[in-house]
Amino acid sequence: LDCKKSASQDDVRKSYYKLALKWHPDKNPSNKEEAEKKFKAIVEAYEVLSDPQK
Repeated sequence: LDCKKSASQDDVRKSYYKLALKWHPDKNPSNKEEAEKKFKAIVEAYEVLSDPQK
């Protein structure tokens, strides 16, 4: 998500929303396959980084 290790939860969330909007498959109909791959990676990274136990 392009965050530093010391990023706060708020910074992680902001970065996630920014990248999710950029790479959402509905926003990239001309390059849907790549957008889906990147979007899935962004969602997975956010799930890990937003969980304090992980």
